[in-house]
Amino acid sequence: MSTIVVISGSPSTLSRSERVLYYLGELAEKQGFRVKHISVRDVEAEDLLYANFQSPKIKEIAGDLEAADGVIVGSPVYKASYSGILKSLFDLMPQDVLRGTVSLPVMTGGSLSHLLALDYALKPLLATLKSQPLKGLYFQDSEVDKTKDNPILDEAMITRTHKQLDYFLGNLKRKEFV
Repeated sequence: MSTIVVISGSPSTLSRSERVLYYLGELAEKQGFRVKHISVRDVEAEDLLYANFQSPKIKEIAGDLEAADGVIVGSPVYKASYSGILKSLFDLMPQDVLRGTVSLPVMTGGSLSHLLALDYALKPLLATLKSQPLKGLYFQDSEVDKTKDNPILDEAMITRTHKQLDYFLGNLKRKEFV
């Protein structure tokens, strides 16, 4: 059984991006995948601020990522990029922590104007860590209701989300048989 690590880069306790990430994790679990959720809020602020590479939590997250068959990484758009706290977390990971790992980048933002943050910020970050990032998903805030079990409001976006998730999971299934 493949393991997927879902990382939320949102500093908010209830955010659109995190709700979408939990939804994607739930869909993956229904297809038989083991899913572990990690939030940047799980890490002590001092460990991130002072780059504590020896932090037990940082080491645990690095181990989870190295052992993962696939990762889903999500963040709201801040200043045309992913959250700074997500960058702080990934700065503490080994350079090749995602070597050979398929990743699905996910971002939420206020308008389509922020769509390029996916291609010019989050996907390059994942590639730098030696991941194989897929096309990814971008959600406008107006397409997400963070209070619902299925947070995606737009039917076309629901279809696109399921296609991308199926493609991601299909890649993981193929890896199992290699």
